[in-house]
Amino acid sequence: MTKLAGKVAIVTGASKGIGAGIAKALAADGASVVVNYASSKEGADTVVAAIVAAGGRAIAIQGDVSIAAEAQSLIEAAVADFGRLDILVNNSGVWDVAPVELFTEAQYRRLFDVNVLGTLLTTQAAIKHLQDGGSIVNISSSITTLRTPGTALYTATKAAVNAISGVLMKELAPRGIRVNVVGPGFVVTEGTKAAGIAGSEMEAGIVSQTPLGRAGTPDDIGRVVAFLASDDARFVTGEELFASGGLR
Repeated sequence: MTKLAGKVAIVTGASKGIGAGIAKALAADGASVVVNYASSKEGADTVVAAIVAAGGRAIAIQGDVSIAAEAQSLIEAAVADFGRLDILVNNSGVWDVAPVELFTEAQYRRLFDVNVLGTLLTTQAAIKHLQDGGSIVNISSSITTLRTPGTALYTATKAAVNAISGVLMKELAPRGIRVNVVGPGFVVTEGTKAAGIAGSEMEAGIVSQTPLGRAGTPDDIGRVVAFLASDDARFVTGEELFASGGLR
């Protein structure tokens, strides 16, 4: 597939999991991809190596998107390396679970700084470089409709991403920049495995509530993002698209 040939994409938080799946999917469709990471250089290098081995182009660039200077440096470095920017995928995110009486201010700051502020800072830095016809895809979560107990903070951050995306859709449309949201359901990743969810009774319970009857994979999400980033979706903006197997 070459529908993204000649385009340059940045995927934040792409050293593993859903971000890695998105980076690989964009590269498979012909985009040159910047694999951003905050701390896992080894993971990012592994993703880059996989893309290059498959015949694609990719580089890894470090940057904490919740820090304005680093978000700016990430975008500038990507443009310096590839000469342009067409696609921004705001995937960087952290999550935590705690009942409302137990969450801490530190947890609040961490989740909102990365999930919300990071999305805004990276977008702010990118828009002056995005080409006419550019695409921003923000990664949210189906958790915003599930209202799962213990996830008040995480749910709030993703609801904020949805709201921000709706505003940016109208704000950036005159520049020819589209803004869409993808809300994954439960996806088997390194993170869900490390948390003991993947392969557990909890996963079985989630899958039992998922109409398609299985957990998602990073590639499931990557294919949806690749579509929204492509000219096939040239008249699609302001949408919140759930990639959740029907889990809502």
